[in-house]
Amino acid sequence: MTTDQLQRPLRDLRISVTDRCNFRCRYCMPSEVFGPNYAFLPKDEILRFEEIERIARALVPLGVSKLRLTGGEPLLRRGLDDLIGMLAAIEGIEDIALTTNGVLLAHHAEALALAGLKRVTVSLDALDPAIFAHMNGIGAKVDRVLAGIRAAQTYGLPVKVNAVVQRGVNEQEILPLARWAKENQLTLRFIEFMDVGESNAWQMEQVVPAAEILSVLESEFPLSSLPPTHSGETARRWQHADGSAEIGIIASVSQPFCRGCSRLRLSAEGKLFTCLFAAEGHDIRQMIRRLDQDTELQQAVASLWSARTDRYSEERGQSDRPKAEMSYLGG
Repeated sequence: MTTDQLQRPLRDLRISVTDRCNFRCRYCMPSEVFGPNYAFLPKDEILRFEEIERIARALVPLGVSKLRLTGGEPLLRRGLDDLIGMLAAIEGIEDIALTTNGVLLAHHAEALALAGLKRVTVSLDALDPAIFAHMNGIGAKVDRVLAGIRAAQTYGLPVKVNAVVQRGVNEQEILPLARWAKENQLTLRFIEFMDVGESNAWQMEQVVPAAEILSVLESEFPLSSLPPTHSGETARRWQHADGSAEIGIIASVSQPFCRGCSRLRLSAEGKLFTCLFAAEGHDIRQMIRRLDQDTELQQAVASLWSARTDRYSEERGQSDRPKAEMSYLGG
C-alpha cells in the first residue's frame, strides 16, 4: 500500500468526467463567472473512457479500491453507464459511486444500476422551491431532483443526500431536510460551506459550523452518535433514536479531518490533484497517450503520493495560494 508523508494510504480515486454542469450553484459555479462565454474544456482534451479505465486499473496495485464519478455534472457525459461497466470489471475495485445534482437521474438510474454502480450521492441544498431555485442559479425545480432520488431507490441504488449549509441562504432548511430524509429513510449529510476555488466569494461568516448544525438537529430529534465505519471517514455520524435513518455532518472548516484523507482526484482533462484545495494538478494525459505499459504511470503516481503533505483545512488562513475550482475537481 502506498502512503504519503503523513502515513495516509491511497484508497480513493475521484474521477471528474466533465467540467460542465447544468446548474450554476453560487458556492461552486456562479453564473457571473461561468457565463455563456466561459471556455470549457475542448472535447479532445477530455479523457476518453478507455483512458479513465486504464488509469483506474493501474492504480489498484497502489491501493485504490474505491471510485467516485463526479463532474461538473457527470450525467452530462454521454454513455456514462458504459464507463461504469468498464470500471466495474476491474479486479480489485470494491465500490463505484456517483455524485450528481439529480436532475437527470430519473432518466439514467436504471442503466447506471445495471452497469454496476453501487450507490449515488445527490446534492440537495433545500426543499423549499424558491430557495432551491435561487441556490442552483438556473431556477431548476426541486421536484425533478426528488424524482431522481425515487428512481434510484426503485432500481436498488442506495442514496445519500448532501446539503451545503450557507448562513443567510439556507440554514432554515436544516430541519425540513432532516424531517424529509427521516421520513424517506435516506442518509443525510450536512456540509459546512467551504472555500473551494476562487469564485464563490467565501467568507468565514457564512459558515454554519457543525456544532450549530447539530444543535439545531437536536432541538427536534433525539440522536445517538455512531462510530466511524472506516479509517478516514469524512463525516461525523448520528442515528435517529428510532433507528429510521442516519445524519452526518462534514466539518471541513471547523473540525478538519485532513489527517485521514486518502483521496486522489483525477480531472476531466487528465490531471491528478492530491488535495481538494490544490492550486495545480499533475498532468498524466500525455503520459498515458504515449505509453503502452502502465509501469511508468504507476511509478509517477506512487512518487506523487509518497511526497504528499497536503493538509489545507488544518492550515486554512496561512496561505494565499490560488485554488482550482470545485466544478473542475469534482468536489
